[in-house]
Amino acid sequence: QVQLVESGGGLVQAGGSLRLSCAASRSTASIHVISWYRQAPGKERELVATISSGGHLNYADSVKGRFTISRDNAKNSVYLQMNSLKPEDTAVYYCKADAPSLGGAYWGQGTQVTVSS
Repeated sequence: QVQLVESGGGLVQAGGSLRLSCAASRSTASIHVISWYRQAPGKERELVATISSGGHLNYADSVKGRFTISRDNAKNSVYLQMNSLKPEDTAVYYCKADAPSLGGAYWGQGTQVTVSS
């Protein structure tokens, strides 16, 4: 199994920045894909960004050029740097690990990001 703990959320004004962290209980080098998702009130959970074990990156169109996903395998952590935040980025942000060799997919508990206008 893999436990994931997100941190770094908070309240920020539009145009500001936040850096989210996702700490894994196992080596992130052994996890095939790690993703950030978000869910706003009344909306479905949506994919924000993905990073594979090979370093391949993928972003939702709505965050391209503003958000950057990265991983530090030495710290068993994945990060989401969020710049130029907009009120529509307000959501609970979740970290997800896709690890077939470790039993499947795992989610963190989420961290709230609120962007004020």
